[in-house]
Amino acid sequence: MSKYEELSGLTDSHFRRLIGVKRKTFETMLKILSDAHAQKKHCGGRPNKLNVEDMLLMALEYLREYRTYFHIGQSYGLSESNAYQTIKWVEDTLIKEGAFSLPSRKSLLKSDADYEVILIDATEISLEAMKLLLNAQDRT
Repeated sequence: MSKYEELSGLTDSHFRRLIGVKRKTFETMLKILSDAHAQKKHCGGRPNKLNVEDMLLMALEYLREYRTYFHIGQSYGLSESNAYQTIKWVEDTLIKEGAFSLPSRKSLLKSDADYEVILIDATEISLEAMKLLLNAQDRT
């Protein structure tokens, strides 16, 4: 049973929490990748170990969790290089389609839109430092 088949029973909200995208977005991505995969394999070639759904899941897992290619490859039964090639193909195919690509820097500079940037300090501090900060706040 593929990983995608295991996730098919999840509710839409649980699917989004786990995968990082809505089910409708996932299906749109899947349609693009399925068409590209069919065109790629039209003239033949060795069959892939993973189906297209699992390829997309693997790429989204990489983007969401930033695990190493080796670790993701082990989860899907692939080598590190094969995991890299699969994730790269998924990313490149979706970007080439245009629906999932970011606007270029030039188009952002040419637009009249005003952008507001908010910076958040998300640096890690040790547990001991956190305790000291909380104790200092309690005393005041």
